[in-house]
This record gives sequence, structure tokens and C-alpha cells, in this order.
Amino acid sequence: MAFKPPSLSNAAALKPHRLQTPVASIAAALQRAMPIRLATLSDLPRLHPVIERAYRGDTASESWAVQSAPPASPRTSLPALADILADPAERLLIASGPDGAPAGCVQISDRGDGRAYLGLLCVDPALQSDGLGHRLITAAEQLAITDFGTRRMEMTVISTHHKLIQYYQRRGYEPTGEQRPYPVLLDPPQQMIVLAKALAARKQFG
Repeated sequence: MAFKPPSLSNAAALKPHRLQTPVASIAAALQRAMPIRLATLSDLPRLHPVIERAYRGDTASESWAVQSAPPASPRTSLPALADILADPAERLLIASGPDGAPAGCVQISDRGDGRAYLGLLCVDPALQSDGLGHRLITAAEQLAITDFGTRRMEMTVISTHHKLIQYYQRRGYEPTGEQRPYPVLLDPPQQMIVLAKALAARKQFG
């Protein structure tokens, strides 16, 4: 089951495009060609290292989105990912490359009363900055509407990750004023700010 964002309108198609080098154009085309689908158990052994590279270690520290040292502890585990797949209130979407290997993922958690939580969003560090994260967010919002009837999507971001907060703001997420403690003990301690976006019902594109 693949999820595709709505097609561009004629007016949008007429907008000037950013000039790209041949290599960048090829990379962007490959990103757009990556199907986004529900994860399966067989995906998890290859997905888990992608998540850890995106959230932990030197590769995470070099990402544009990370502005403080990542924790040393693992971000997740294979059993935790399997629990997501087994939970009817959870969805895990992955983007897969030409060989079927996961290139990124996003988790959607139904919180009831028309609310859902977007988490575990990541793109393999080698493939970042070419629009795949945006496609994953769009697919997650669409799936939350169709599967859970979501009207409001929430997420949390470390308060010092200003570039990442701005990235989400460009996609319609705004700070709510609420803060939550970071789930991993750090020195100094970190706070998470809550961002939210109202979702409008839309036609499913497939």
C-alpha cells in the first residue's frame, strides 16, 4: 500500500524551479521515485540501522537538523519497532529505495479524540535535504486522517533544535506553548516543545 501526495496544480507547475546540478537532479528524482508504504516485520532489520544513524552517533551529529550532542543510548530497538507494528493504534510508514531497503520512516500514533502524534521521523543521513522527509510527513498526515480520523497532529522537538523547528513550521506546525521533559536523561537536561497542526480531511490518493 503506497501513499502519494496530491498532484501539483497547473499554477504550481508553472512556478520556476530551483536550478540543480545533474547529480542533484538525479538524487532528487530518485527520492521522488521512492515508494512510501506500511512497514512489515521483514523491513525492521534493515530499518533499525537507518534510525540509529539518523538519531545517534557521528552521522546524527553531522546532520543539519541536530544542534546538540545526541544521547549515547540507542534510539529504539527491534522489539520496540515490532511492538509498533502489532499495535492497532500505531502505524509505521517507510520509504524504500530501488532495492527495497528502507531509506526513512515515520510513526503515527492515534491519541484519540481526533488527535495523533507524529514521531520517529527520519531519513538516512546520506539521503537528507532532497525532500523525502517532506513526503513522509505528507503521507503520515494523510494516513492519520484516513485510518484514525485525525484532525490535529502533534509532535515534539528538542527546544534547542531551532533549524528543525523552523523546518516543521514551514510545513504548518506551530508551537503550542507546552513543554515536556526529554525522555532520556541528559547533562544538561533538555526540554521538548510541542508543535501541532490542524489537518483537513482530504481525498486519498493512491
